[in-house]
Amino acid sequence: MKLVVLCLFAVCCFSLANTSTNITERKLQEVLRQLKDVRLSLQQHDQNMTLNTPPRNIEDCCCLSALQCFRANLQVKFNAADRKTNKLYRSLSNPITERGLNFCNSGNVMSTCQDCDSHPKENATEFFNRLESLIQMAITRRSMN
Repeated sequence: MKLVVLCLFAVCCFSLANTSTNITERKLQEVLRQLKDVRLSLQQHDQNMTLNTPPRNIEDCCCLSALQCFRANLQVKFNAADRKTNKLYRSLSNPITERGLNFCNSGNVMSTCQDCDSHPKENATEFFNRLESLIQMAITRRSMN
């Protein structure tokens, strides 16, 4: 009887852990869809805007710092009243999204990450390409676990 209860407990724990991973992956997929919508709605003049843009290859412990930079630029440079942009901003601020991009195993090492203002300015197209790359990298890494 104890063995059956233990097995059921193990199955439940595995199921809950697996569900958490699925929720994170689904949230990151949702962010990608929202990002695509925002990119499609950008007007031509927004494409020429320059924004501080984190690099394409970000160290594990700097992923959250890069996310914060993308979020800050999105909030300041793009119309917060735009429904699609506001929805993307809220999704990027979601704790599930942050958890999906937290790959740092050594605690708080964000102090070694570049400050957002020190990242080079790129056009909006490159800004969104790099944000998409960051989210896709997180999805790939989460799906391998």
